[in-house]
Amino acid sequence: MAKTVKQKPGGKAAASNPRAAPTEKAKPRGGLAARAAEIKAAKAAAAGAKGPAQRELFPKEAAAKPNGRPAKAGSNAADDSKTAQKAVKAAPPVSAKGKAPKAYDESTVKTLSSLEHIRLRTGMYIGRLGDGSNPDDGIYVLLKEVIDNGIDEYIMGNGKRIEVTVKDGSAAIRDYGRGIPLGKLVECVSVINTGAKYNDDVFQFSVGLNGVGTKAVNALSARFRVAAYRDGEYAEAVFERGGLISQKKGKLKDPQKNGTYVEFTPDADIFGEYQFNLEFIEKRMQNYAYLNTGLTLNLNGKAYISQHGLLDLLSEEMGDAGIYPIAYYKNERLEFAFTHASGEGHYGEQYFSFVNGQFTSDGGAHLSAFKEGFLKGIQAFFKKDYHSEDVREGTTAAIAVKLKNPVFESQTKNKLGNSDIRGWVVQEVKDAVEDWLHKNPEPAKKLELRIIANEQLRTELNAVKKEARDAAKKITLKIPKLKDCKYHMEDGEKGENTMLFLTEGDSATGSMVSSRDVMTQALFSLRGKIENMYGKKRAAIYKNEELYNMMMALGIEADLAGLRYAKIVIATDADFDGFHIRNLLLTFFLSYFEELVTGGRVFILETPLFRVRNKKETRYCYSEKERDEASAALGSQSEVTRFKGLGEISPKEFGQFIGENIRLVPVGVQALKNVPQVLSFYMGKNTPERREYIMKNLIEDAG
Repeated sequence: MAKTVKQKPGGKAAASNPRAAPTEKAKPRGGLAARAAEIKAAKAAAAGAKGPAQRELFPKEAAAKPNGRPAKAGSNAADDSKTAQKAVKAAPPVSAKGKAPKAYDESTVKTLSSLEHIRLRTGMYIGRLGDGSNPDDGIYVLLKEVIDNGIDEYIMGNGKRIEVTVKDGSAAIRDYGRGIPLGKLVECVSVINTGAKYNDDVFQFSVGLNGVGTKAVNALSARFRVAAYRDGEYAEAVFERGGLISQKKGKLKDPQKNGTYVEFTPDADIFGEYQFNLEFIEKRMQNYAYLNTGLTLNLNGKAYISQHGLLDLLSEEMGDAGIYPIAYYKNERLEFAFTHASGEGHYGEQYFSFVNGQFTSDGGAHLSAFKEGFLKGIQAFFKKDYHSEDVREGTTAAIAVKLKNPVFESQTKNKLGNSDIRGWVVQEVKDAVEDWLHKNPEPAKKLELRIIANEQLRTELNAVKKEARDAAKKITLKIPKLKDCKYHMEDGEKGENTMLFLTEGDSATGSMVSSRDVMTQALFSLRGKIENMYGKKRAAIYKNEELYNMMMALGIEADLAGLRYAKIVIATDADFDGFHIRNLLLTFFLSYFEELVTGGRVFILETPLFRVRNKKETRYCYSEKERDEASAALGSQSEVTRFKGLGEISPKEFGQFIGENIRLVPVGVQALKNVPQVLSFYMGKNTPERREYIMKNLIEDAG
């Protein structure tokens, strides 16, 4: 449980990402002159290509290793429309680094094709790049954009199956919808703002209304192949880095059901060394199934299907942790489900929100409206003016809406901005909640008891809070052990990269103080092992000075809206004591502030275990395998140092480990229902079951 919350053998484990360094930026390949030469070479290659493109899945001549480029496909490119040909020129990543500053004149003004712009300003279209170690990394956005097209077809009543294959760093998607119109195949995957999703008669509820999705996948892929099948005919096109290599049309020799097939290999020049994490993709497939009842999604031979939508989602997440059966409502444009968690240890709120099948991790207008309608429905039924925090404390809910014209706050569609939907969502949720409570008197009584218990807890907390605040004022006006940074989340874009390091003791903090970025990196020094908070009431936080100060430093006393840092980074030593402190901190967050973990805010800092150096070179190693490889490379005379703690790393060295190349491992939860079981097993009473587990593993390690 050092890097994540794991379950005992035989059960599901809380998910964490593999030990890997996220690659946030593409590596530059040269200046503008180099880019111009490469574009010219790509055009010449396209003009002289010969031979038809292969149609089998991941053909040998185009296969690519996960971390390398595919071989060039030698094929003949037939002419299509002038617009398409102009837009599909290859555009490798560029940089003017190292060049002397040029005068600002006509020669410096450049006009990029749409696909060139996607490659040059990738973040504008898919958000972060990454290397696949985070579920929000760009390679998963590319996969999502293609699958979304198949989902849109299903929503319109076309095709009940989508097949996805991910292997060797490439992905292939086959839907059984209507298929892209054969005469517009090239334009639909290469010309920005081209598509049928602007036509309400063809697509009524769609995520991809901006006409960019598949074009971005094309532009950011080392190789991209698309084929459409319609009524016994087909059209096919092959691209490399957005440049058209070949296309062909004709009648099918073997019968094929209508639909579209896409395969792509993300470009290593942009994404660096990447790897698909199937666990992340499986989670996405399951969500697709929940949101599209009756649709079968097949990932590498494993089928995902749901018959009861969001009811199935909450059942999977909550298990039997709810105090009453999950409430469920669905009509043509709105679907939601909710329950309250039982017992102590379930604090805060947890929501899963979706728009047209798109998971909106940051919520938005639909989630805010749901919360308002949920509160009003309960107040109307009980005829009491309950506080919102008393009603929502312990709530787990899921909501999905279908909109004809969704407005998202970014291309990656994480937050809905349609404020005009508030009225009807609030009213519909209010009426549905009130109606459900009338029809289910026993669950209604249990809900009322939970609200009353929340009221009592809030009253107790207010009294303890006053005592804690009075005690804190007597000590100092500042938060002890906090070395703050200049910017915070409330500062908008400047606060997006802020992080608070939770360090193990003053020695580790000392190494980081002079090497940190004072604008965005804050430090909170722990005295050592914190108190095990498993099974304790929330009021216990206020009786523990260190945990109280940490909570205040994070700004989450009232609710998570006050969070001051974008990332919470656990920076402990890579030894048994350090791992124990990690577990204690994760227990604290999962017990009282679970949304920080499920929202992707908590990380583990990876620091090197070894330093291997000779007179010419120094290498830092994160595993014994890396150490052995470095020792062999640097020779038998190389010096090997084992870092026992963060305090042993000098400030000069530490700077590179928390700078641009920082290695952060996100902490995640696979299913909410697993959390109490995992915490009980690892952090609860020393049961015979746990002793047996420890003894078994000690014997295995000794063997």
